[in-house]
Amino acid sequence: MEVLGIDIGGSGIKGATVDTLTGTLTRERLRVPTPRPSSPGAVAAAVQAIVDHFSWTGPIGVTFPGVVLDGVIRTAANVDKSWIGVKGADLFGDQSVVLNDADAAGVAEMTFGAGRGRPGVVLMLTFGTGIGSALFVDGHLVPNTEFGHIEIRGKEAEHRASDRVREEEDLDWDEWAERVEEYLAHMRDLLSPTLIVVGGGVSKKAEKFLPHVHLGDTPVVPAELRNEAGIIGAAMAAVGAARLP
Repeated sequence: MEVLGIDIGGSGIKGATVDTLTGTLTRERLRVPTPRPSSPGAVAAAVQAIVDHFSWTGPIGVTFPGVVLDGVIRTAANVDKSWIGVKGADLFGDQSVVLNDADAAGVAEMTFGAGRGRPGVVLMLTFGTGIGSALFVDGHLVPNTEFGHIEIRGKEAEHRASDRVREEEDLDWDEWAERVEEYLAHMRDLLSPTLIVVGGGVSKKAEKFLPHVHLGDTPVVPAELRNEAGIIGAAMAAVGAARLP
C-alpha cells in the first residue's frame, strides 16, 4: 500500500510516498525548512505544501518531535511551545495519524532495517536537533520514552551530544564520539539492551564516529534506513490506522 509519510524535525520537514510492504520510498522525498517560529499554524502550512507537492488525498502519517498521546501533543522540546495541547488531526486532517518521531523511525528500523528480527531489548536513538529514542521489547514498542532528556553531567543528554551541539560547538568527530559513547554507556547501564541502533541524519556519516564508540559486548550499529526511517514509520502508522474499523 502506498501512503504519504511526513517527518517533522527541529530543522527540517521531510515527506515522501512510501510502499509500506517493502519500506521503500516510491517518489523522491521533499524537504522544506522548519518555519521560524515553528508554530502549529506555520508547520501545518509547510506540511500542506508537501501534501500538495505529491497531490496526495489519502491517509497521511505525521511524526512530531515530542510526546504524543492519543493524537495530542504533550511536549515540545525543540519546536514552539504552543504545540503543547494541540490535537494533530485538527491541524493535519481527519485522515492523519500523528506519532512521536523517534518511535516512527524505530518501528521502521525494526520492520525493515537494523532491528529486523532482533529479540530482547532494542534501543534506537536518533541524533539530530535533539536526541530521540525508541525502545522495543521483543519487537514491541514502549512509546514516548524521550531518553534524550536524561541528565548527563548536569545537562540534558541532547544538550551535550546531539548533532546540533556537534555543529554549534564545532566538535570534531572524535570529540563528539566521546560524548556519544558516554551517553550510550549510560543508556546501556540503565536498560541492558541487546542492540543499540543509531539513527537520524548523522547516521549516513556513521563511519566518521561509530568506530570510536565502544560499549563492550553491546553492539552499536547505524540505522539501515538512515534519515528516511521517520518517513517510512509515519507511513506505516497511517496504514495501521486506515485499517481500523
